[in-house]
Amino acid sequence: MKLRFQIFKENLDLIRSTNKKGLSYTLAVNRFADWSWDEFQKHRLGAAQNCSATTKGNHQLTDVVLPESKDWREVGIVSPVKEQGSCGSCWTFSTTGALEAAYHQAFGKGISLSEQQLVDCAGAFNNFGCHGGLPSQAFEYIKYNGGLDTEEAYPYTAKDGECKFSPENVGVQVIDSVNITLGAEDELKHAVALVRPVSVAFQVITSFRFYKTGVFTSDKCGTTSQ
Repeated sequence: MKLRFQIFKENLDLIRSTNKKGLSYTLAVNRFADWSWDEFQKHRLGAAQNCSATTKGNHQLTDVVLPESKDWREVGIVSPVKEQGSCGSCWTFSTTGALEAAYHQAFGKGISLSEQQLVDCAGAFNNFGCHGGLPSQAFEYIKYNGGLDTEEAYPYTAKDGECKFSPENVGVQVIDSVNITLGAEDELKHAVALVRPVSVAFQVITSFRFYKTGVFTSDKCGTTSQ
């Protein structure tokens, strides 16, 4: 009990000191407030991923003037937030979120897609289920597999399991995917502003655990995503 209280006090100090800086985002006490950083990394983050395979992208820029801001939620194509649980499967939710938005944009109706299929079945594409993966590699899996099942047909369990893909339950197929060059912010802004919501991987730092509102920024920059 004393250990939990000490961890909580340290995290509360971090939250308060960060909020006093007047940054573009705010932190707040949440269910992770009595977790240590090591515990959070173990139970919520997958293994660090090497993004070198997606260093060079093929997204084409145009001379169109970009808007000052873009919120795809206002367009109504962003799916509700989902819960990944104690499984390092954030890469699967990033993948399905982008595909669900693309589907809604194309067909005018929402769909919920199976993260669990990616956890269970995408290992041959250098993904590791609850131990991490990359959206770019998940898109490649879906493309060559012939599709991704719906959430209803292949529900999420938050743990590694045997592949149970059923072709008759496919909700979407991927014809192709477009990579944005690693670190190319102009390409990212262009894609978000003019195309649709995108799938990204980024490095999680300790303060991100307590994110509440705003645009999260950090001057800490590592070489791997988590």
